[in-house]
Amino acid sequence: MAGELGKAWLTIVGIGEDGPAGLSAASREALARAEWVTGAARHLALLPDLACETAVWPVPFDDGIAPLLAQRGRRVVMLASGDPFWFGAGSTVTRHLGRHEWTAHPAPSTFGLAAARLGWSIDAVACVGLHAAPFERLRPKLATGVRAIVLVRDGAAVGALARYLLDQGFGDSRLWILEALGGLHERVRETTAATMAFADIAHPVAVGIAVDGSGAVLATASGRPDRWFAHDGQITKRPVRALTLSALAPRPFETLWDIGTGSGSIAIEWLLSHPTTQAIAFEADPARAARARSNAATLGADRLRIVEAHAPEGLADHPGPDAVFIGGGLSEALLDWLWTHLAPGTRIVANAVTLESEATLAAWHRAKGGDLLRIELSDAAPIGSRRGWRAHYPIVQWSASL
Repeated sequence: MAGELGKAWLTIVGIGEDGPAGLSAASREALARAEWVTGAARHLALLPDLACETAVWPVPFDDGIAPLLAQRGRRVVMLASGDPFWFGAGSTVTRHLGRHEWTAHPAPSTFGLAAARLGWSIDAVACVGLHAAPFERLRPKLATGVRAIVLVRDGAAVGALARYLLDQGFGDSRLWILEALGGLHERVRETTAATMAFADIAHPVAVGIAVDGSGAVLATASGRPDRWFAHDGQITKRPVRALTLSALAPRPFETLWDIGTGSGSIAIEWLLSHPTTQAIAFEADPARAARARSNAATLGADRLRIVEAHAPEGLADHPGPDAVFIGGGLSEALLDWLWTHLAPGTRIVANAVTLESEATLAAWHRAKGGDLLRIELSDAAPIGSRRGWRAHYPIVQWSASL
């Protein structure tokens, strides 16, 4: 490994608001030997004595990757905030490089500095980067007692974050506004989401949040209440959804195809199961597709990808799934396509309500095996002055692996 690192032409240096004083000996050596240094304007301003050529990293960020790669063969330093591989620029750049091409010297992360200032145990704190992500990413984490450290774009974003918390019913949350941590202009101020009125917040800024309030809390288990999802009746109801997610068995880094997604509830709960899961939802109805997209954004599952297409015609040319849920459009043609085109081991779960669809699943179960489950649910409903059981249409669920 030491030999490989010796060939690196790029050194990624994490730098804090304390500038040169906070750099490690290895970082200072890399800068002293550099022929070309790039970074944000404020990072370069912290190092006014650089003797080599410098270049300000452009906005948007991706526009700086090609000019960086064009420097191969020179001794190059890229400056990044704190720890470049914790919601930083490091992984965005290194995905374009071989492992032998780069080395990195991280500085203390903003998360670590914020936790140190607040006295919080960082392993028990939700660390969230919201520089370019919607505040809804916080929604699954909002519950009284939760602590979070959030990175935001600027002072205006702090005000918007406070308003979001207030709108969600968590206006009592305590906020710590942490500006320029580790630098000469460091400042920490406390307020609440409901009373946040600071108009002079300096960049870079993080926010410590001690969540408090009476807002609705999103459960952590599959089968969230139906009220969380806007729908037109085309939704897999809560008990059946819980059984369906159990059959789909989401695992880290897996991708789901949700065919006939309707409200998107299955795909959204798949995404909520782990931050590395992915999902593609296929929906032919534009109104339902838009509704599923809105539900995903509201619940912090904005990485859901919606494809407006009929199945099986619209299934080709998409990343292959590890699991497939068929919630609508079940047919012999669809099952034939899946069995022909998907990789062995792909898990398939299909729910049927009609007699015709039930017969299709029974036939495929006989031919391919797997598990066939009949789900009969009733709930209590008024009968005059008393109550009785109101039966719902039974659901037949088939789950199998290719």
